[in-house]
Amino acid sequence: MIEVMGIVNVTPDSFSDGGEHFGHDAAVAHGLLLERQGATILDVGGESTRPGAQPVGSAEELRRVLPVVAQLASGGSVVSVDTYRADVAEKAIDHGARIINDVSGGLADDRMLRVAADAGVDIAIGHWRGPSADMYAGADYDDIGREVAAELSARVDAALAAGVDADRIILDPGVGFAKSGAQNWRLLRELGPVVGLGFRVLVGTSRKRFFASALGEEPSRERKDLATAVTSVLAQQAGAWGVRVHEAAATRDALAVLDDWESA
Repeated sequence: MIEVMGIVNVTPDSFSDGGEHFGHDAAVAHGLLLERQGATILDVGGESTRPGAQPVGSAEELRRVLPVVAQLASGGSVVSVDTYRADVAEKAIDHGARIINDVSGGLADDRMLRVAADAGVDIAIGHWRGPSADMYAGADYDDIGREVAAELSARVDAALAAGVDADRIILDPGVGFAKSGAQNWRLLRELGPVVGLGFRVLVGTSRKRFFASALGEEPSRERKDLATAVTSVLAQQAGAWGVRVHEAAATRDALAVLDDWESA
């Protein structure tokens, strides 16, 4: 069964749950809840990457995430830090993080790949065509599956050149990043070229706005979590190594049903 990465947003403005876990105690409690629901990795982030989001700066990001990373890691959780800043990643690793989740794939900070290499940690390399403040400027594709795979392959080459071990690399096709709703669906249907690169693939669809085409405008959180669980099953069938979710129980249940279905 694939890995389930639970999202711990220590932010006031994330698109789905901004402010709900903004604070050390609330964030830690939410991380532990995600683990009870079946999350195997906790992804702690201190800056929203929703469309139009503005950066908060390293000092504020560190203030938000380091205490949460430290407490969760000291309790035995596998912690990922969701950041595109190398200095934040470095300090989070010092506080127990074992994975860097960089939505920019090292493009936002040219030190990031070297930080991952020097620390010997896993790094999730996201497909990215520019910052959240201008998210859709690069949403132009002729063959989205192959183009995303080619751009991720270039980032893999950069990571390897920086000294990152190949078995430390995770690829994220960047659902929602520089992609329209229809492009997201096409990308999910065309994950083959990304999976075919031979690295672990992490898929993050959770509660994203492109579900509106299937569910209608403004669906409830519960309906979006159910839709996320469905796409998690489809992602596993497409060869994904992991999925990134806001709520782990529905996804874990759906994956358990798939496991019994396939092993019957």
